[in-house]
Amino acid sequence: DMRNLLNSTDIATLFLDGSLLVRRFTTQAAQIFKLIPGDVGRPITDVASSLAYPDLAHDSREVLRTLVLVERQVAARGGRWFKVRIMPYRTLDNRIDGVVITFTDVTESKRLEVALRRNQVRMERRIVAQDAKFERAGKQSQETTRRGKTGKNTGAIRKAGKAGEKTP
Repeated sequence: DMRNLLNSTDIATLFLDGSLLVRRFTTQAAQIFKLIPGDVGRPITDVASSLAYPDLAHDSREVLRTLVLVERQVAARGGRWFKVRIMPYRTLDNRIDGVVITFTDVTESKRLEVALRRNQVRMERRIVAQDAKFERAGKQSQETTRRGKTGKNTGAIRKAGKAGEKTP
């Protein structure tokens, strides 16, 4: 049956009608929204959720108006993240009859993304530090070369001249 199929996917799914009233939901959706079977027919705006997504109703209305899906990454309590997809709900006779909203847990991907960004910042700082070291070394080398050409470092030239003299 449909309920078992939806619950077995392990993707939180919420069905809303054209007025954004709860039509159906999976057990996973009931963990994100504080839903109970008695909430069917209730406005989604009246249901508490762990998501930091105040635009859910607005985005759902936009999907109903434009028939273009909306996808967002949304934070939730407890450091969790979800990819939220809001799509038009089409009936068998191809009529739009609300929206289907799926919530895929992307917490681990988000953690990896944050770790990668930290590493990138750390590596960029190392590169900047290395560039500065190379720049200082290059300036020191140029200064040493310049001193040698202007005669300011005459000690090395005198030694070279004495070494080239003939001995009896």
